[in-house]
Amino acid sequence: MSKKDDIIKERIPRHIAIIMDGNGRWAKKQGLARMFGHRQGVTTVHNITEAAAEIGIEYLTLYAFSTENWNRPKEEVDALMALLVDTIAKETPTLMKNNVKLLTIGDVDRLPKATRDKFLGCIEQTAGNTGLNLVLALSYSSRWEIIEAAKRIAAEVKDGKIAIDEINEAAISEHLTTQGIPDPDLLIRTSGELRISNFLLWQIAYSELYFTDKLWPEFTVEDLYEAIVDYQHRERRFGKTSEQVKS
Repeated sequence: MSKKDDIIKERIPRHIAIIMDGNGRWAKKQGLARMFGHRQGVTTVHNITEAAAEIGIEYLTLYAFSTENWNRPKEEVDALMALLVDTIAKETPTLMKNNVKLLTIGDVDRLPKATRDKFLGCIEQTAGNTGLNLVLALSYSSRWEIIEAAKRIAAEVKDGKIAIDEINEAAISEHLTTQGIPDPDLLIRTSGELRISNFLLWQIAYSELYFTDKLWPEFTVEDLYEAIVDYQHRERRFGKTSEQVKS
């Protein structure tokens, strides 16, 4: 019996974010180079994206490459960028077939031109799709995002476009790279690490957190279903009492 049968359709999380961790460790366990783990991780992305689209998730955000990842060995970074180009080329027809819209958050200007052009081309090609919104966090970190938002707000205050008293939660959210994207209902992290790693720090203030020991290449569609079922058994109070939520 699949865990999918236990999912309550009326309580599907609207937005799931995933910290995809463990590609390198998975490869090491197999006695392989790290890039083999990243390639296997792409297969997991394909499977999880298809499953999310099938069950009606509206937004799926994947932490693909952080600003800190630029500090990895140049050979690995170059190989990751090449893998991204290759993956986009292969997956674009599938995204179109499944009505998936590709979006991005992050400092994409830092990507190599060939990678950036291929990536933005796929975003443009899928812009008219109306199914799952697949958000790739590339060259992203939450602290970078908040700093950039603060700079833009400060510039608008200086230009008289916004008053200081008008700076509130909504104003800050509107200046983040996730503008127009609902906050995650559920955040999943693979590999057994119990930290957020500079990911969506503003947006996950009230997200439910789910940690699994599975390395990302080992994470299956059934694991996704299990995380969703676990989420559906939690009570989300958003600061209220249990009695208030139930009433």
